[in-house]
This record gives sequence, structure tokens and C-alpha cells, in this order.
Amino acid sequence: MKLFDTHFHWDRKTKPEVIVEEAKQNSVEYAVCVGGDYESSVESFNFAKAFDNYWFSAGVHPHEASKFNGDLNCFNELFSDSKMVAVGEIGLDFFYGFSDRKSQLKVMEIFSERALELNKPIIVHCRDKDDKFDAYTESYQILKDFAKDGGKFVVHCFTGNGFWLDKFLELGAYIGITGIVTFPAAENVRSLASAIPEKRLLIETDSPYLAPKPYRGKINFPKYLIKVAEKLAEIKQINIKELSEITTFNAMTFYKINE
Repeated sequence: MKLFDTHFHWDRKTKPEVIVEEAKQNSVEYAVCVGGDYESSVESFNFAKAFDNYWFSAGVHPHEASKFNGDLNCFNELFSDSKMVAVGEIGLDFFYGFSDRKSQLKVMEIFSERALELNKPIIVHCRDKDDKFDAYTESYQILKDFAKDGGKFVVHCFTGNGFWLDKFLELGAYIGITGIVTFPAAENVRSLASAIPEKRLLIETDSPYLAPKPYRGKINFPKYLIKVAEKLAEIKQINIKELSEITTFNAMTFYKINE
């Protein structure tokens, strides 16, 4: 069994070789280290370059959007590297509002345009306050044009509702499911997971955040992806080996990786 963690962040404390070895011991053979600003994108690049079967993405997270001056030149070296498989993490976060909405929208638009030029998919963060869906509405408008121009994207760590799941799927979205699916109160996410077509399903840890049960509250790592896979296999009523084959194939397809 070979699992693919499609979205993790380096915690900057744990040695990369420890993360990779412990992941492998828990059937996680592949992973994408995701950047959230220029500095962390460089760190993700360095992480991925050190290991076979690890890749990276580069972008500016919505929390960091107000700090970005709009100049992509500093990212050019990262974008040209053979291990760069996606642009992101980008998107909209109206839950915390650490950056103003105008800056978030501008960053998402700028990086989406570059992704089209690079022929790379984007990793989308979309979160709003409870019972609010402005972030989804605004993201959808950008993603609709992006998809129309041939762009591919994943809505990572999806916690929306059935309406927005269907809307994103209509655009060809892949949907990333994290350890939230194991949380006792996350029945909505389990319901959504059951509705995601197998060919559009990706699994991720989003580590060091969102550790699944029974590790909730602790630092998350790619090695805990096995818990996400176990829960999803249960939800989909298939064995974990089949779940692994499906999601790893999907990840390789989405990221355009030839094993």
C-alpha cells in the first residue's frame, strides 16, 4: 500500500528525514510540501529536493496576502523547478480575516493567471465564518474563469456544504479531505466525503495542523495520513488498499507526476 499526502507543511522543527522515514513506516510513500509565502515556498522546495517521491508547491496563503507586493519575480526560480507540481496555497479566508479581502482576491487572481501560464494546477484554500459563504462565492467566480481557460484545481481541506461541493465539482475540482473527517463533531465532513466521486478524491494531512484522532491536539505529520485513509475507506465502504490505490492514482494525475 502506497499513500500520497497531497498537502502538508513542514513544521520547521522536526528534521525532514525523520518526517519522511516515519511517513514511510506508515505507508506514506509520496507527498507534496506546500508553501504559504515566499519563505515557506523556498523551504518546501528545499524539503522536496532532498527526497525522492516528494514534490513542492509555491504560493501565498490568504493569511499572508496583505504582505505580498504583487511581484512574482522572486518566485520564478521556484516555478521553473522540475519538482514544482502546483501553485499554491492560494485562496480566500474570511474566517480569520488576517488579510483584507481585496488583497486576498488580488493574490488569488495573480497566482491563478501564472498557473495557467505554467500549465500547473492550483491548491485552493477556501474558508468562511459559520453559515457564511462569501469566500465560496468569490472563489467560485475566479475558479470558474480559471477552469474555463483549462486550469485544474483542488479545494483542499474542504468543509463547505453540499451545494458548494457540487458547484466546485462541476468545474472539475478535486477535493482534499483531512483529519477533520475523524473528528466526532464533523458529521458534515463525513457526509460530504461520501458524496465525493472516487475519481476526484484526494487525501491530505495539512500537517502540522488538524491531527486526526487519536492524535488530535498534537502536532500533525504525514505519517498520520493512514488515519484519514482508514476513515475514508470506512465511509466509502471499500478496503484501505483500494482507497490507497484510488487516491494515489488521483494525486499522480492531478499533479501530473509520472511515477
